[in-house]
Amino acid sequence: MNLFDNQNKINEKVKDLCTLINEMSSIDEKIDVLNYVRAELHKVSPLKHHPVDFVAWEKSEKVEGNDYNPNSVAPPEMTLLITSIEEDGYTMPIVGNPEEDVIRIVDGFHRRQSERKSSKINKSTYGRLPVSFIRENHRELDDRMASTIRHNRARGSHDIDLMSNIVKELILLGRKETWIKKHIGMDTDEILRLKQLTGIASLFADNEFSQAWEVENV
Repeated sequence: MNLFDNQNKINEKVKDLCTLINEMSSIDEKIDVLNYVRAELHKVSPLKHHPVDFVAWEKSEKVEGNDYNPNSVAPPEMTLLITSIEEDGYTMPIVGNPEEDVIRIVDGFHRRQSERKSSKINKSTYGRLPVSFIRENHRELDDRMASTIRHNRARGSHDIDLMSNIVKELILLGRKETWIKKHIGMDTDEILRLKQLTGIASLFADNEFSQAWEVENV
């Protein structure tokens, strides 16, 4: 079968599929079926190694934040974000990690909050949120933390206290400064400053950078 025949065959199947979906009376049923179809197409996509290749519209109540996100948005910027989504729609999905009962947010907490704060957004999405899923080999807690920080820092926004807590958590999980530097984009001095902010002496047990700082008596 040549390319032209394949294309015609695909066109007919797509047409039939669209007809079947269009005949469904339930909006939720349509969305769930479309999620399924997209997921199946994603499996055969040459670009499936990129999370954005598959975006699912998940029910808002299933999408929950994490307890380590170091990104904060001031009220004026939050208002602008809501207005942006109300006027332009969602142009960027939330990045999530599928867990047993919820989808845990890796990036996009405030895009989720926008839907919960705005009845206009909620109505327009039928109570759903666009979600792409973090790569399967990056779903451990330390990798998700690093991914969250990379997303935030790429936008130039993060909270210093929460960043300190993440560095603390990563070290307690056994990650060395070299791993943190590579995966989060910090330099040695920044890691040490964040260590100091935690106020926990045990974080200095790793002597990898012990020669970098000296304490003077005043």
